[in-house]
Amino acid sequence: MTAERKDMRIIAVASGKGGVGKSTISANLAIALARRGVKVGLVDADIYGPSQPRLLASEGVKPDARDNKMVPVRNGYGVPMLSMGQLVAPGQAIAWRGPMAGNALAQLIDAHWSDFGIDTLIVDMPPGTGDIQLSMVQKHKPKGAVIVSTPQDLALIDATRAIHLFEQADVPVIGIIENMAGYICPHCGETSDPFGKGGAEATAATLGVPFLGRIPLALDIRERSDAGDPPAAGTDPVAEPFHALAGRLADWLATPH
Repeated sequence: MTAERKDMRIIAVASGKGGVGKSTISANLAIALARRGVKVGLVDADIYGPSQPRLLASEGVKPDARDNKMVPVRNGYGVPMLSMGQLVAPGQAIAWRGPMAGNALAQLIDAHWSDFGIDTLIVDMPPGTGDIQLSMVQKHKPKGAVIVSTPQDLALIDATRAIHLFEQADVPVIGIIENMAGYICPHCGETSDPFGKGGAEATAATLGVPFLGRIPLALDIRERSDAGDPPAAGTDPVAEPFHALAGRLADWLATPH
């Protein structure tokens, strides 16, 4: 472990499959932690499909380099960030084999985070259990992992695989988040459950893993995320679930492990 990282905790936010909202949760969780006073940074480790520059309104902002290491990019949300999306043109395909992606991950993590006093690094992982995940658990050893899933069975099957990967690598699973748990109609305010409800909580109980909470399938979350205006940066009701999750993660971080 480098001098830059010796006092920095890495929290991996992972999922077994794509499309479950992991990146949105990573960004909002980091912002909510920053609002609680945690010195937090964000790495977009989804090398092939980076989305954090859009979520944090940092598209087109390239990081500087010093001593052959990148300097994280500031944004208006108090969460310094690095992403491959800041290094390539928007929409450009990144067609790399595993070792190149692993090297890119190392450059994102072994950056000048100490310039910002970062003590907690949220890493938005790519979906699945491939090369990036193996590089993460073997070379960078997260302090813990948060698993994101939607409520339906197919997503939960893949989430279970992600949990087993971290457990086999002796990385504590902090808990499961159930995303898109209930659609809130913007017109009538009624809630329906197009993806079901409670599946992630039931899976957590079966696996003996903590259940951290739910995020609804809300139009406001989608629109604000696309606009680079993360809900957790505000104080309206749509921000509340993210702050509740951040509180549980902050409690976990404050407990010796």
